[in-house]
Amino acid sequence: MKITILGTGTSQGIPVIGSDHPVCMSSDPKDKRQRVSALIEIAGKTLVIDCGPDFRNQMLSNNVKKLDALLFTHEHADHTAGLDDLRPFYFRQGYLHCFMTERVLASLKERFGYIFATENRYPGVPDLDITLFEEQSFFIDDIEVIPVLADHGFLPVHGFRIENFAYMTDVKTIALAELDKLRGLDVLIINMLRDEPHKTHLNREEALEIVDVLRPKKTYFTHISHHLGFHAAVEETLPANVHLAYDNLVINL
Repeated sequence: MKITILGTGTSQGIPVIGSDHPVCMSSDPKDKRQRVSALIEIAGKTLVIDCGPDFRNQMLSNNVKKLDALLFTHEHADHTAGLDDLRPFYFRQGYLHCFMTERVLASLKERFGYIFATENRYPGVPDLDITLFEEQSFFIDDIEVIPVLADHGFLPVHGFRIENFAYMTDVKTIALAELDKLRGLDVLIINMLRDEPHKTHLNREEALEIVDVLRPKKTYFTHISHHLGFHAAVEETLPANVHLAYDNLVINL
């Protein structure tokens, strides 16, 4: 399995438009963060988790020519706003397999009504092959995907486990029964916004508490705010086998 972390920033990305915060002014490429997404290549299949506003650039930067499945964590714009940029894949492939909850589907229908129209559809819109999931595992061919339910403060959000890898973002809390789905991991990717507490995201202390409970072999933090600090400085303060992810980081399992 090859995992490429396409984006590691918050909903505004880094640099934030108009900000003169030192991290936003940094020349270190690891301090430049697009909206969160991940590319997973496994068993000849190409999977992507979330398609935010930077989806087009992320696909071009990583030369992604085929997309076998798109998995949605939740409905917020920084995870779904790139939906229309699925069109080139549809034109090339003739299909787009998308996996989401009923809640996410309802939100997408409201915001992208022209894609889901049943009459007088605009020519060229992508035709999505949608599979709804709840809490049970589902399969993409022979690849088992285990949804992991978490709380985003005010709404549900799902992460995904594939073999001994798991991806969780926009988490505030995870119930014990769901945490059990994340044991025995080689790699965990999970959000860690900043040091200060936040209503809807894990801060550093909370994220490290989850890592201490689960004890994956390696952990990478994502969905990072500029308020956390410079990548290089923060990386030096983290425990062994815990790292800050950065855009275009490649992990091979």
